[in-house]
Amino acid sequence: MLVCAAMIFALGCRVSGQYTRRTHHADPGAVVIDEVAGQLLTLCAAPISLWSLIAGFMLFRLFDIVKPWPVSLADRKIKGGFGIMLDDVLAAIYAGALLFLLDRWVIQGG
Repeated sequence: MLVCAAMIFALGCRVSGQYTRRTHHADPGAVVIDEVAGQLLTLCAAPISLWSLIAGFMLFRLFDIVKPWPVSLADRKIKGGFGIMLDDVLAAIYAGALLFLLDRWVIQGG
């Protein structure tokens, strides 16, 4: 999944950058490849189970919406395809770290 997330990140940088140049929208809602890369990266942090899929989805959405630092910094300062992808990857790092800890402490019992 990590390799897949990296490939989607690279592709997303290119195609979302092209899309923003053609449409003149900085971060269009129609571009969702960044969400796909973020979700995949988040789910790399724990064994795949129904619990990790639900928790990973919810955690990623939380950090993507709340945008703690440096997610918020990347969202504001870095433009183009790389910027569209980067803030979701940073949110996924937060979500994945928390998912990993929750899996270790709650599911596996420490």
